[in-house]
Amino acid sequence: MSTLIVTLSAQSGDASSACDYVLTHDGKSVADQSRAALSLLPAVGNAGEIVAVVPAQRLSWHRVRLPKGSLGRRTFPDAGSTRLRAVLEGLLEEQLLDETAQLHFALAPGARDDAPIWVAVCERAWLRAAMQSFEQAGRPLSRIVPEFFPQSGAKVLHVIGDVQAASLIFSSDAGLATWPLSRASVALLNWPAEHDIVAEPAVAALAEDLFKRNVSLQHPAQRRLQAISSGWDLAQFDLVSSGSSRMYRRLWAALGGFFRAPRWRAARWALLAALLVNVAGLNAMAWRERGELLALRAAIAGVLTSTFPKVQVVVDPALQMSREVAILQQASGAATARDMDLMMSVFGAVATPRNPATAIEYGNGELRLKGLQLSAEEVAGIAFKLKPRGYLVRADGDSVLVKAGGGV
Repeated sequence: MSTLIVTLSAQSGDASSACDYVLTHDGKSVADQSRAALSLLPAVGNAGEIVAVVPAQRLSWHRVRLPKGSLGRRTFPDAGSTRLRAVLEGLLEEQLLDETAQLHFALAPGARDDAPIWVAVCERAWLRAAMQSFEQAGRPLSRIVPEFFPQSGAKVLHVIGDVQAASLIFSSDAGLATWPLSRASVALLNWPAEHDIVAEPAVAALAEDLFKRNVSLQHPAQRRLQAISSGWDLAQFDLVSSGSSRMYRRLWAALGGFFRAPRWRAARWALLAALLVNVAGLNAMAWRERGELLALRAAIAGVLTSTFPKVQVVVDPALQMSREVAILQQASGAATARDMDLMMSVFGAVATPRNPATAIEYGNGELRLKGLQLSAEEVAGIAFKLKPRGYLVRADGDSVLVKAGGGV
């Protein structure tokens, strides 16, 4: 599944504004990268997704503890979460410079109301305009992720931008800090020598000159690939897109992440091994069952051919056995269950009709008695009694049909 990663402009823009983009087919390597207007972005197909990346300078980060029961069972609040939105406004009102009505809030993935959580805040009008620009260009967004976000245990300092406007970004348990790259900020930061510095190629030389040490290079495209691997999605509350299409895109994104992300490699191998073991087991079981069935059929056929040697071709052993036994009974003169007199005797022993039969028909092991005034319950009772003896009894219009060979 292809993923198109588009970095939103820090300034307001429309569908004609050019944006940096990265195209990946596996979530790990860059297939294409450039800069183009939204309407000219590469196609990703129906199964692909478009992910927008919000620049670090467009977001502020705040840590809050929600009251118990605020989240309920929600993971990504939708447009109906007005109560949760009001709770966030109340908690953050004193920390924000702008009016809360003008701001958009997004909760961290996996947020719970029994522990502190991070809340991303940005200008609502700017983010809404960016989403509408994608919609107007016919490229609806599947997800919106932050370029950087607070991470516990982070020991990496990022240097991004260009020589004229370079920035230092560091995330930690305390939040996300951003400084302009200058000698004063480098001296104030006093970054430990044992911790890494990762810089974009455009500002790597400047960072090495100011920090007086070597830095690691990271292309912006690689950083954006890392951004989409997080569970963040800033499209929450009233900025949630339509439910069905959003769920469809999220499902494809989740499946794509499972089949591409390196952290799921062990799980993928385990799943493949489990599938192979199950397929092999089912085939082995089917082979064994088929062998047992063939052995049983051969045993039945053996009984038939050993008892009646003149039977050379076995098609239906049970039926052929029944016919051969009937032939022997007829040849010996012994009464069989198919004889008319025996059938009438057996039927008369269990039936108590209110009047005698007006007509009797017999042929091919079937006895039909007409004119008997028997209710459906009485016929069912007779059938129940005669079934163990090998007879099938049922009502057939104004007749009662008794047929030999109906037992089990």
